[in-house]
Amino acid sequence: MSVQPLNRRHAIVLAAALAASVPTLSLAQAKIKVAGIYTVPFEQQWAGRLHTALKAAEARGEIEYKASENVSNADYERVMREYATAGNTLIVGEAFAVEAAARKVAKDFPKVSFLMGSSGKPQAPNFSVFDNYIQEPAYLTGMIAGGMSKSNKIGMVGGFPIPEVNRLMNAFMAGAKEINPKVEFSVSFINSWFDPPKAKEAAFAMIDKGADVMYAERFGVSDAAKEKGKLAIGNVINTQAQYPDTVVASAMWHFEPSADRAIKMVKDGKFTAEDYGPYSMMKHKGSSLAPLGTFEKKIPAELVAKVRAKEKDIQDGKFSVKVDDKQPKSTAK
Repeated sequence: MSVQPLNRRHAIVLAAALAASVPTLSLAQAKIKVAGIYTVPFEQQWAGRLHTALKAAEARGEIEYKASENVSNADYERVMREYATAGNTLIVGEAFAVEAAARKVAKDFPKVSFLMGSSGKPQAPNFSVFDNYIQEPAYLTGMIAGGMSKSNKIGMVGGFPIPEVNRLMNAFMAGAKEINPKVEFSVSFINSWFDPPKAKEAAFAMIDKGADVMYAERFGVSDAAKEKGKLAIGNVINTQAQYPDTVVASAMWHFEPSADRAIKMVKDGKFTAEDYGPYSMMKHKGSSLAPLGTFEKKIPAELVAKVRAKEKDIQDGKFSVKVDDKQPKSTAK
């Protein structure tokens, strides 16, 4: 008679042990290997947002993550193949300057999922594309810039005149014109994704011609604005902490919605070729207007009210920011 209670106790202990071990086991099985490949340093705005999102997924225990920075265009295909051969099931990176090579690698590794920054279309079955579609907060920062400029001259320094940059600049310009129809723009491209000294020099030239607000699409512009006592608008990341008296506002990009979706699709065996661009928009929490912080009380209350109203209209779907990929031109005389 004493055997049955003992067996029941053993069964209860065994069941508890299994219940405790199964979640851990399934979590380990669910972890996938992810690789990031960047042509610029991790500190660069665009690549930094990818790296940050994937490091967050790693910290949550969802993925094993390795990444390479400063990979040259000439070496990009080789690095992609090395990561694909090493058993990574998801590779994230940038194909802008290596479209043909990157797409060839995807064809050669059909069981690997690729999520690549690209100006092109998705390529079945495993090559998805994305970019920072943050034209909505860019429009809002333009409104702020237009209202804050006293000289009615705004300087804009970008990396390359590609659609992904052009659409942000055009949205910014449209926002500025809504608030200040008299504003004029000086536009320059430094033909580099990471050359702060060159961007700084381009900004100095615009400031010398009367620009009192600078659109800092690249690193280096805010440094010039700070040295000259002018204002700057940030892009992709918020650098106000480094420039508390210079950076008025920033259009923030959050790669987490795109990264988290791709990871889930890979885990579920449902990853397909699609355009992840929309997941960078405000309705998916892929972008936002950064907190105004040190400029909360320095921006006129009437201007802040207009910006907040427009922000709500965008979030509610009542206002759509036009996507204009054409290269912006200077309008300053």
